[in-house]
Amino acid sequence: MKLKLQQKMNTKFTTRRLKTFLTAVVILLGGLFAFIPNVNAQGTPVKNIVLVHGAFADGSGFQAVYKILTKKGYNVTVVQNPLTSLKDDVDAANRILDKQDGPTVLVGHSYGGTVITEAGNNSKVVALVYIAAFAPDKGENTIKWVQSAPPAPENGILPPDDKGFVYYDKAKFHGGFAADLSQSEADFMFASQGPTSVQCFVTPITEAAWKTKPSYGIVATEDKSIVPDVERTMYKRAGAKITEIKGSHVIFISQPEAVAKVIIDAANGVK
Repeated sequence: MKLKLQQKMNTKFTTRRLKTFLTAVVILLGGLFAFIPNVNAQGTPVKNIVLVHGAFADGSGFQAVYKILTKKGYNVTVVQNPLTSLKDDVDAANRILDKQDGPTVLVGHSYGGTVITEAGNNSKVVALVYIAAFAPDKGENTIKWVQSAPPAPENGILPPDDKGFVYYDKAKFHGGFAADLSQSEADFMFASQGPTSVQCFVTPITEAAWKTKPSYGIVATEDKSIVPDVERTMYKRAGAKITEIKGSHVIFISQPEAVAKVIIDAANGVK
């Protein structure tokens, strides 16, 4: 009887010690994994960056950011939005995302933020970066947020033309869109802007990727195309890590180093 009791006590003692040991191992491994940089949940380094431009623009504006990131070893791809509908733009982003060879940081500027909010549900995407961008929720569209605050006097978004396309007023383009660029740079951007279908702005999001993916938001503090407080409101709701950078709506052109740093932070998992 005494022998059986002793064996039972020894078993309980051994089990308790085993549980304590296993708990210590889990804590130790958790601490070690926390110090491994630039690795996503699957243990694969994040080296792919996909950049999505907004309305009244094309992908050429990302050239400086592209050069900074590629020099640091990132594989960078720039999406060219057709700007014919939100679905078409999301499809264009997904075609690029599907070609990536691993986890990817998806970056969007302005209306491109709406695009990445939908396209970010792609399984390749592990983080989202919003650059002076819209971040709608499910059932919301871009125009809801355009109209959520009085526009700056410099804002030059025109009503749709008779074919349903929206342009930016040439007289206001420099001051309202690219005030911290030279006149010649702003003139080129205006000349190369893509006509944007009103369908891009009125189509609602079906599923907001920021609800399940880490998000980073850049506020352009001198933005005259999207009210900076509107950017802050959307980013806070998305739980994004917010960075404020002094500059115009095209902050990624005027402050490429600062913008690239936020993208690199996203790739490194700094939250």
